[in-house]
Amino acid sequence: MSSLRNAISRRAHKERAQPSSRKKFGLLEKHKDYVIRAKAFHKKEETLRKLKEKAAFRNTDEFYFQMIKTRTVDGVHKPESQAKKYTREELMLMKTQDIGYILQKLQSERKKIEKLTAVLHSVDNHPSNRHIYYAEDREEARELQSQASESRVTLPSGDIPDLIKRKTAASYRELEGRKSRVNQLEKLYMEMSLNKELQGQKRKLREDELVCPTSKPVYKWRSERKR
Repeated sequence: MSSLRNAISRRAHKERAQPSSRKKFGLLEKHKDYVIRAKAFHKKEETLRKLKEKAAFRNTDEFYFQMIKTRTVDGVHKPESQAKKYTREELMLMKTQDIGYILQKLQSERKKIEKLTAVLHSVDNHPSNRHIYYAEDREEARELQSQASESRVTLPSGDIPDLIKRKTAASYRELEGRKSRVNQLEKLYMEMSLNKELQGQKRKLREDELVCPTSKPVYKWRSERKR
């Protein structure tokens, strides 16, 4: 029966459109649109009600330190600057920890590059058979030599399966990516080390003081007696 019911043509019910006199207001709002708008309105209304209730029952003697650590700008509370929150020693310690993390990642990437290079080298260069056979006479030597030549099977480069070729190509791409990452980490490590060293007492040398003038800035540190 369901197939016959679907075979009968029915009238297509269309939604009522916006009257021509109200075209300037856009599409005619349907019930589902009204539900979304009503939920948003009631949510805002409930939020305002809770805020008014908090303001009505607030404690006039209430105090917490955030009151004196913020200031109101155009009706918005903005906290004070946190630039002087840490001392110079604490900032140096945090920079040292950052440098240590970068150095750890750099060493890890170098080890991965060495391991990947060794694997690819062993794949490209097939190990040769270095087994030594001892023969009693010439005839036995010829027989052993013929057996070795028959047992030695060399796989031509054209007969390598596509799966191995794809994996090898992916390994080479990974190797190039890790090398570029090592270069970036080395530059970052050098910059962070330089910025850490520049925290001490130093001054920038003038051009007439340089023995070998370069485009990069050169600094001279004040001599300190180490304990």
